[in-house]
Amino acid sequence: MPEHDTVAVEVMRYRPEQESTPAPQCYRVPLRKEWTVLDGLNHIKDQLDGTLSYRWSCRMGICGSCGMTVNGEPKLACSTFLTDYAPESIRVEPLRNFPVIRDLVVDISDFMSKLPRVKPWLIRSDESEPEEGAYPQTPEEMEAYKRYSMCINCMLCYSACPVYALEPTFLGPAVIALGQRYNLDSRDEGAEDRRDVLASAEGAWACTFVGECSVACPKGVDPAGAIQRYKLTAASRSLKEFLLPRGAR
Repeated sequence: MPEHDTVAVEVMRYRPEQESTPAPQCYRVPLRKEWTVLDGLNHIKDQLDGTLSYRWSCRMGICGSCGMTVNGEPKLACSTFLTDYAPESIRVEPLRNFPVIRDLVVDISDFMSKLPRVKPWLIRSDESEPEEGAYPQTPEEMEAYKRYSMCINCMLCYSACPVYALEPTFLGPAVIALGQRYNLDSRDEGAEDRRDVLASAEGAWACTFVGECSVACPKGVDPAGAIQRYKLTAASRSLKEFLLPRGAR
C-alpha cells in the first residue's frame, strides 16, 4: 500500500515481562476516512502485532472502555478519527494519572474504590415500594440532574485533572459529579448521607476549578460545573448552620 494511503501510529508499549519501562513502537495502518483510532489499533492487533493490549467494547462512545491519550489529549479511541491527525503521525498512549498494567491498559481500581463512597444510588427514608412502581417526576425535575447522569466512566476527566495528578486522594471529577447527580434528583433523600464525603478536604473543596475535566468529557457531563454547584450548596448549608438556631434551618 502506498505510503500516502497509510498513517504512522506510534503506540506506547509496556509488557512487564519484557520491558522495565514503556517504550514507543511504530506501525503503519491504512488511512481511511471512516477509520477511528480504535480501527487502527484493531488493524494492528489483527494484521500486524497480535500482542498489543488495549480495552474496547461498544465502538459507539457508550461504554467508555477505550479511553486513551491521543497526541497528548485524553480521547475515546472509538470516536477519534485518524483523519483528524493525518498526514502527521499519531501517538497513542495509556491514560495519564493511572498505573499502567500492560500497553494501553490502565488500572482504574482507585476510581472503583472511591465510587461507592458517594452512595451513587437513590436513598429514601421510606423503604416501601412506590405507587405504580415508580416515584413521579416532572420533566423539569429530571432535567435538573440529567446532564450529570450521562457519565460513562471513561476516566478521561481523571486523566485530564491536574488535581488528581498531584493528589491521588482526591475523589475526582466523575465521582463528585455522580454524587451531585443524585443530590439533584427529586426522588433522592440522601444528600446528608453524602455530605461528609463530598464536602471533605478530599472531595469538592480539593478542586481548584481548572476545568480540564469538562473539556475532556466526551458526553458533555461538565463535572467541573457539578463540583462548583456542590461547593455553593455546601457553603450555604454551613453558613446557615453557623448563623441560625437548629430549629430555624
